Amino acid sequence: MPVSRQHEQSVGWPDRPVLCIDEAGRGPWAGPVVAACICLPPDFDIAGLDDSKKLTETKREALFAQLSTLPHATGQAEVGEIDALNILNATFLAMRRAADALVAQMGLKSPPHILVDGNRLPDWPYEASAIIGGDGVSAGIAAASVLAKVTRDRLMRELDAAHPGYGWASNKGYGAKAHRQGLAQFGLTPHHRRSFKPIADILRAQND
Repeated sequence: MPVSRQHEQSVGWPDRPVLCIDEAGRGPWAGPVVAACICLPPDFDIAGLDDSKKLTETKREALFAQLSTLPHATGQAEVGEIDALNILNATFLAMRRAADALVAQMGLKSPPHILVDGNRLPDWPYEASAIIGGDGVSAGIAAASVLAKVTRDRLMRELDAAHPGYGWASNKGYGAKAHRQGLAQFGLTPHHRRSFKPIADILRAQND
């Protein structure tokens, strides 16, 4: 099923502002979680838009260049916030930051409706709808997924340059073989999520 504007139309678009949000980076062992929020204009039409996970890196980068010209904002929660709040609440915090930033940027006079990928909503002052698998059916959420994914991938490449040996440029902080080998050889960095079990296990072994 191709992505469409059906969900935006169901909540009153284009007669009311509708924003769309998705995140990237809930599962990795290292790095921040990033959320992106976007408002697609009525005349929007970008060929090939889809859930970022279904696209090649080259295609995501090309779409990112086009989507970046539209009203959008990103927000992130850092590793310390992930460890303090847990990954779900840190994701909601990143979403709230992205939504607040875009609402302020657009100077919206009427409250927007926000479409969120997933089955739960952040605690925020916005009317919103959670859509399971939204990045595969909603054009707006798919666009947000591309923005979030590319933004986080670029951050992880920067962290890889600062902390070589973990393969973050390619594995983006997930528990791939190169990452596990790096942990065994170099230990933890400040960017590792200490509340995640594989990292917590390493800390526990160091303290035994």
